[in-house]
Amino acid sequence: MSVGFIGAGQVAHALVRGFTAAGVIAAHSITASSPDTDLPTVHGLRKMGVNVITSNKETVKKSDVLFLAVKPHIIPFVLDEIGPDIEERHLIVSCAAGVTIGSIEKAFTAVDALADGGVKMGLPRRLAVRLGAQALLGAAKMLLDSEQHPGQLKDNVCSPGGATIHALHVMESGGFRSLLINAVEVSCVRTKELQFLADQEKISPAAIKKTTLDKVLQQPGVSADAVGVRSHGISMFGNPRPKKS
Repeated sequence: MSVGFIGAGQVAHALVRGFTAAGVIAAHSITASSPDTDLPTVHGLRKMGVNVITSNKETVKKSDVLFLAVKPHIIPFVLDEIGPDIEERHLIVSCAAGVTIGSIEKAFTAVDALADGGVKMGLPRRLAVRLGAQALLGAAKMLLDSEQHPGQLKDNVCSPGGATIHALHVMESGGFRSLLINAVEVSCVRTKELQFLADQEKISPAAIKKTTLDKVLQQPGVSADAVGVRSHGISMFGNPRPKKS
């Protein structure tokens, strides 16, 4: 199986890191395309062994599974370009509207922080990273396999006076829950903003202008004459000059 990414930004970089770390697919079986080959994420992908090119169409030809890892407002242009090259064998996955970088990067940040803690206490970096990843993986599997509330599972693993409850106390003192809630909130807000931009790409400038004008005319005390509206059109700079007879 070969995997392709249209776009080589943060989303693609995070997914590739996750796939390769989990052993889902080898980096040499992944191709990513980006018009800008000087991006830090492009250098990161190449360092991992990913084949990064500039042609979206070539990426499609090299891939069985294709991830659209670009901003939502870019999607229509990408589809216009690669549409003729899509075949029945292709599985298309859009990361634009549904998968946010926040959900991926928060997990990586947590693992990185846990690894830093392990290194501080004397563990080799590689081992610390693996232990941090296994901790998150184990917690996630426990939650998915159980019908218990996360809070109940937390209580189950906290022995009275033990190390876990002491660690949780430090996390709560630092506002850990609030930070996560705020991170989820800003990720959702930004996703909606990007979706709005994508929707605007589908609306003609004339329609946007008419919608804006209608909103202005609905305001109290605003008349059509005040904004230069005439039966023959709209003047953006005051009243239009009368036509000569």
